[in-house]
Amino acid sequence: MTDTLIPTTTRKDWTSDQEVRWCPGCGDYSILAAVQMLMPDLGIRRENTVFISGIGCAARFPYYMNTFGMHSIHGRAPAIASGLALARPDLSVWVISGDGDALSIGGNHLIHALRRNVNLNILLFNNQIYGLTKGQYSPTSEAGKVTKSTPFGSLETPFNPMSLALGAEATFVARTHDMDRKHMMEMFRRAHAHHGASFVEVYQNCNVFNDGAFEEILSKDVRSDMLITLEHGKQIRFGADGQFVVVSDGNGGVKIALAQEVEDSEIIVHDEHNPNPALAFALSRLASGPHSPTPIGVFRDVVHPEYGDQMADQIQRALDSKGPGDLNSLLRSAGATWEVH
Repeated sequence: MTDTLIPTTTRKDWTSDQEVRWCPGCGDYSILAAVQMLMPDLGIRRENTVFISGIGCAARFPYYMNTFGMHSIHGRAPAIASGLALARPDLSVWVISGDGDALSIGGNHLIHALRRNVNLNILLFNNQIYGLTKGQYSPTSEAGKVTKSTPFGSLETPFNPMSLALGAEATFVARTHDMDRKHMMEMFRRAHAHHGASFVEVYQNCNVFNDGAFEEILSKDVRSDMLITLEHGKQIRFGADGQFVVVSDGNGGVKIALAQEVEDSEIIVHDEHNPNPALAFALSRLASGPHSPTPIGVFRDVVHPEYGDQMADQIQRALDSKGPGDLNSLLRSAGATWEVH
């Protein structure tokens, strides 16, 4: 046996001794179970795994994982996690955030972590509401949403997390939901395998303050006709009998059509590795909200230089070309100091 051998673990090994304090029936339980069940299969050590969260119901997540972790401050989890990932590239770093935490005060940190392509796994729990603070509207709440903070209805256009991530040049973008543990585990597995910034949106039901937000697409009796499962290299078909397909709308976007009404060659074949994010972006705009057929799965998975690798290479090249630096000389170099009389 060598020091590099990864010990065999079970879900129990990754589960902390802390009492889980979410509301009974919360979708967070399902997500937590998916992550705990997946971890033993990833070939990583608990002591080399870190979960970092911001503020909100989702942010309790690190307490329930038997790993290192940090419950940080509102919206800043991507920034803190970026620093850790750059300083310790040997770690598996996960960011747990909610739609309010990540897309409101934390929006700037999120998009820059994605565009820099820092090696992070970012899981966004989207329940379209502020749960911890008792039911105010969030950046993903639909227009007209009546809440405690918008008694006459929200006037704002909600963020589309998939479009936002793709617009920030994220190299791995996926969507899943809390009603399908197998699909969640596969999306989280794919995110972990990706070298760079991975972003996974999880539709998560808040049964206290926004119950049934995703019922129109996730109820068992409609799911087959409302979820569009994206699979690389395959035509985009859905429906109980594959009767619906996705085709170009002729205007740079995509639309849904009946398979019998279009030519087979018109049906879009999903290419998650396409370096051009245009099609992935069009797919992210196919549903204006969780009320019409909605794509799930991996939208984009492309190879791009990871920020930490580039930083380490840059430092090494500087050392190789100039030798050890002299901080004292740098601080006192000509033109860098002034004498005040």
